Parts: sequence; C-alpha cells; structure tokens
Amino acid sequence: MDRTNDVEDSASQWLILRDSGRWTDSDQARLEQWLEAATVNRITFLRLELAWEEAARLKALGAGVPGDLPPQPGEWNLGPFFEPHRAGVHDAAARSRARAPSTRRGWRFSVAASVLLAVAVGFGAYQFRHGSERYTTPVGGIASVPMVDGSKITLNTDSQVRVALTDDQRLIDLKQGEAFFEVARDPSRPFVVEVGGRRVVAVGTKFSVRRDGDSIEVIVTEGKVRLEDESAARQGSAEPVFLTPGTIALAGEAGLLVERTTLAEAETHLSWRDGVLMFRELPLVDAVAEFNRYNVRKIVIADPAVGRLKVEGNFRPTNVDAFVRLLEGGFPIRASMEKDRLVLNAR
Repeated sequence: MDRTNDVEDSASQWLILRDSGRWTDSDQARLEQWLEAATVNRITFLRLELAWEEAARLKALGAGVPGDLPPQPGEWNLGPFFEPHRAGVHDAAARSRARAPSTRRGWRFSVAASVLLAVAVGFGAYQFRHGSERYTTPVGGIASVPMVDGSKITLNTDSQVRVALTDDQRLIDLKQGEAFFEVARDPSRPFVVEVGGRRVVAVGTKFSVRRDGDSIEVIVTEGKVRLEDESAARQGSAEPVFLTPGTIALAGEAGLLVERTTLAEAETHLSWRDGVLMFRELPLVDAVAEFNRYNVRKIVIADPAVGRLKVEGNFRPTNVDAFVRLLEGGFPIRASMEKDRLVLNAR
C-alpha cells in the first residue's frame, strides 16, 4: 500500500475511534503523538475531519442510507464528482456542458469529499475556416477531447488548443494552458504540438505539455517524443532532444533543463487529470500558485515566512475555502478576505 493510502487509512481509523464513544485520554495522547510525527499526518487528519463534520451536518439528507461511518478507502471515489470524463465533444449538445472532475501532482482524495465540492466544468469547441478546430476550457475546467484518429487530448484549466488534421500530420497548436496527449500510433502522420516556438513530435505515446508564457514543460509517461527548437533548428545550431517515460523537460529563455525521474513521480505531476492536486513537501508559495491557476478568486501570501511553509496532501483545486481552512487549522496562519482575494498572514 502506498504512503498516502496508509496515512488516509490511519486518519480514518482515528476518526472512527473518536466517534465510537470509547475515546479515552490515552487515545487522545496517542493521536496527538501521531499528528506531531509528520506534516502529512496532520494535514490528512484535518482534511478528513473537515469532510466528516460536513457530512454530519448533512446527515439528514442521507435518510435510508445504511451506516453512520465513512466509506472504506476503496469506495471514496464512487460519487458522481469523481467519475472520469468519457463523453464525446463533437456532438452539438456537448459543445457546452458541465462536468465535475473525477490527480500537478491518480490517487484517492478523502472521506466524503464529494459532500464538500461539486465543480462545474465548461467546455467549448469552435470551427475555423481553415479546417481546424479550437477547444477551450474555463478557469477551473477540465475537458476530454476525443480525436477522429483515435487520439485523445485532456485539457486542464484555462487552456486552449487548435487542432488541424491533414494527410501527412496531426498538428496541435497549444495557445495557452496545459494538455495531456494520448497519441494513437500512425507512423505516416506524426503528432506535432507547437508551443512557444518549439515543437513536440510523437508517433504513438502519452505526454503532457504546459505553457506559461514562452516557457514550456513537457512530461512523458509512455513512448518517446522529440523536442525541437524551431528557430535554432532553422539556424542549424541545435539538435532535437529525445524524451522518454519519466522525463520532465523545462524549456525557456534560459535554455533547456531535462530531469529524468521515475514514472511514478512523473504521474504525480499529472494528478490534475483526476481533479486533484498532489503536493509532496511543497513550499506553500508554490502550492498557492497552483491553486490560483484553477480559481478566479486568488490566494495572496502577504508574509514571506508563510510562503516557506511546506505542505503535503491531495487537494481539490477549486475548493479554495477548504484548503485555506486546512492551512489555518494545521499551521500558524491567519486568512482574511480582502475584496476578491484571500490573504494569508502569519498568526
């Protein structure tokens, strides 16, 4: 069993015991010792406790449902807001629909998490005169785009791609945001993603591309892709770089950095496909930056010391309020609402 599931199982058992009516001072002392042992223990317990309390408030709505205890870990993702998105997008009815997300960082979330949040996801596809299509997602949205060649594109929050299929290539122009590509093998038609003056070329593989201005990140989970710098290639000053599974490449004005990680680590960065952000001892300033990608209402860190705190856990990216409550409960942080911003200060 992986580390996250072990911690979630333990936290769930502590909650069950505490609500059993057999709670003792000795149990409380052991719980506090367990919470102090690791940051991930405290964050996971607080998250499950919050979901537990929310579920208790809505208990009357569950009349007729057997049992008062939380579901077992294998059942946590059975709510409608955790189902993978499988619907097509080329029919007229699918051009504007809502979906709820089903894991930059696929693992399970928490007890009764579907009680906390239902995220509506919009999606649009627009025809262009040049035989291409544009697909977009709003802030907080995730959408699956099945292609006629058998490939599939999964778009992350606030993303836009333009797709053009010809007899000799499959061309994707990533205008903004992030996308994960599952490429159907077709050696006669390379699959080319153009982004910020660079090209990511594949035949049959799985990889993601994220664009932040002129900087891009490429993560490969299957097969092999070729990363090209178009301007350098025209000048004959750069050779293409080949990326294999577990590789994370960062390209920008400063050049190219290629990191070879495990496949499991690479998959952790792609947890957004299941509607979850997975943080592993991540500085809070970076965690907040990720949350802000998915929400119109932004989190602002007013105190640099707060930004240096490390967070760990799995979080729903559009559930800002729950994330901030967890921070206040687990760290010396005070949150205040200022206009349309949530401001974090040291407490």
